[in-house]
Amino acid sequence: MSDADSRRIRIRVPALTRVEGEGALELDLRAGRIESLRLRIYEPPRYFEKFLEGRQARELPDLVARICGICPVAYQMTAVHGVERLFGCDPGPRVRRLRRLLYCGEWIESHALHIHLLAAPDFLGVTSVAELARVAPDETRRGLALQQLGNRIIEVLGGRSVHPVGVILGGFGHAPDPGAMTALAAELETAAEQARELVAWCAGLPLPEDAQDFVTVALRHPAEYPMNEGRICSSSGLDLDPTGFTEHVEEFQVPHSTALHALLDGRPYLVGPLARLNLNLDRLHPEARAALEATGLPWPSRNMFHSIVARAVEIHQAVLEARELVLEDCARTGNGEADGVYRQWRPRAGVAVWATEAPRGVLWHRYELDGHGRVVTARIVPPTAQNQARIEEDLRTSLTAFGLDREPAELRQRAETVIRNYDPCISCATHFLRLDLERDGERIRVLAGARAPGGG
Repeated sequence: MSDADSRRIRIRVPALTRVEGEGALELDLRAGRIESLRLRIYEPPRYFEKFLEGRQARELPDLVARICGICPVAYQMTAVHGVERLFGCDPGPRVRRLRRLLYCGEWIESHALHIHLLAAPDFLGVTSVAELARVAPDETRRGLALQQLGNRIIEVLGGRSVHPVGVILGGFGHAPDPGAMTALAAELETAAEQARELVAWCAGLPLPEDAQDFVTVALRHPAEYPMNEGRICSSSGLDLDPTGFTEHVEEFQVPHSTALHALLDGRPYLVGPLARLNLNLDRLHPEARAALEATGLPWPSRNMFHSIVARAVEIHQAVLEARELVLEDCARTGNGEADGVYRQWRPRAGVAVWATEAPRGVLWHRYELDGHGRVVTARIVPPTAQNQARIEEDLRTSLTAFGLDREPAELRQRAETVIRNYDPCISCATHFLRLDLERDGERIRVLAGARAPGGG
């Protein structure tokens, strides 16, 4: 082996850009192979789960909304659905429709933000949304308009677009304003065409070819594209109620990260829009399915770079569903047929478990409550933590296929592009702290009493 073949190259990405939170990548190459790869998450744990202990169940929607400023609805929906099932509370069909509409708003704003501010610049050779606006001004304006529409949907139902306060156990604090709903219906009509155009634009980007073998995990609903209800299913044959999640998913700590990793039956797995779309093509709205088929891309897809297309398809899906949900609610309200938006509930001791589809993937909650409705323990497994092991596996595969002999700047750019495919919410994935302490010659290991939850 020559000296050139045996030399060690270290590539450090000390600060990942255009992602939520703070992380870094360390990559060591030797003899034409990856010797070590570490996706470091070094943000301090937030201990949100521990903060929830002793709080009343009715406080959960407002508290968990603070976990993530981009995906507060996902945390609210997962908590209220689980606790309402435990308490035997069925808020009724109107609340169910309005909650799905609220979730549509979050998908629209989150996906539009990621596509235009974080991901698309990678494929067009620019480094920011400001540069994107110069090379694709109309497309950027369209993307920001869609994001603002998503925020307005959240505001109409939640009272405000960030950390909304309208969701409560049993339903909503108040019914949506009829005038605001009528205005949304008009906006959604225009947005449907914008979203269809977005699908075509994302599919036309110069996306790398990078087929891989990976397990996908997502919710599956009998009749709907999965959002706030469903069973947890996988491409490997898994099909279970959310209560069985921990029988197959193992979380574990790695030395180089404060974020927990997760394996499904011993293997890394993918959650998020690409996983959802791969497993739920037959649940798409007919117009969204037609827009996807018009791209000519093969689906299901094994190319992680198609995640940007999957997000665009889900924006189209969410806009189409939101339009139908708003029109139905407006019609029922106009005819005097609208139900109330709140049902009474009584606390009950037991365990509440639920999973929903945050924009970034499956979000799983478990709460143990006492007979007074107080939280005894809480556990939250966010999508980004579930994707950690898959991201590292993807980096190894993608960078090797890309060519490890390339210049460090090229490898760094490809690595960041791979990571941004997952839209990681790094702050929200910092779960756990282990402290190794030596005192008076005695080594003490202190394990934190709680895991801190993560974002959508």
